[in-house]
Amino acid sequence: MSLLRLAIPLRPPGLILAKRSAPTGLLLVRTYAKGKNRSNNEPAEEKLAKGFGGKGGVATSSLVPGSQAIQSSEEYTQAQKKMQAAVDWFRKEVASLETRASGRVMPSMLDPVRVELKDGERVRLDEVATVGVRDGSTLVVTVFEESALKAVEQGIYGAKLSSIVPQRQDSRTIKIPIPKPTVEARTSLYTQANRQAEDCRNQIRKHQVGTVKKAGFEKRSKEVEEFQKLLEKELGEVDKILAQMKKNLGIR
Repeated sequence: MSLLRLAIPLRPPGLILAKRSAPTGLLLVRTYAKGKNRSNNEPAEEKLAKGFGGKGGVATSSLVPGSQAIQSSEEYTQAQKKMQAAVDWFRKEVASLETRASGRVMPSMLDPVRVELKDGERVRLDEVATVGVRDGSTLVVTVFEESALKAVEQGIYGAKLSSIVPQRQDSRTIKIPIPKPTVEARTSLYTQANRQAEDCRNQIRKHQVGTVKKAGFEKRSKEVEEFQKLLEKELGEVDKILAQMKKNLGIR
């Protein structure tokens, strides 16, 4: 028995340790190996620009906020122009009313007048007559043709301008005495401006509703939200103009 035990070859202990320890170090090296052209020092901006998908990603600098995209759309731009045109019209009307309330007599006071010709066409007063100022307190309207006198007179009445009462002087001339503005007269002018302000608001709302309906936006969409903001902004402009007029006229 002792001879048999001595004949069995024994494995060197060192060989066994080498086989067990070598793979561990090899695996660690492979796990943390870097690619040939990769770097951990790549700037964060470049990583973001490449996007999460690597190649084909969209740079964040090229992205446009939803509200800006809507505001640059054709529908928004056209609606904005129409609304602002309505506000500009109201601003001019108020300026004319303030001129009258100040007591200054100017030909522009008759700018709202429209004259209907025999063929049914409506034209501005300055297309069929001249308007001047006499003695600083009277407007003088002189028609180009005698046949147009009646139509001009009707046009002045039809404009429903406060304290404007035309008086025929001869076959071609109409005079309009402009009284000094009283508190009642200024209040009347402000009331007229209020009516015009409401007309302006209705036009603005009409443009907003019409555009949203035509475009077919959903009720709670981002587009409808932006158009609502535009509507409120332009309506606010009308309110500011009216409030300033009230302050200028000294109306309480």
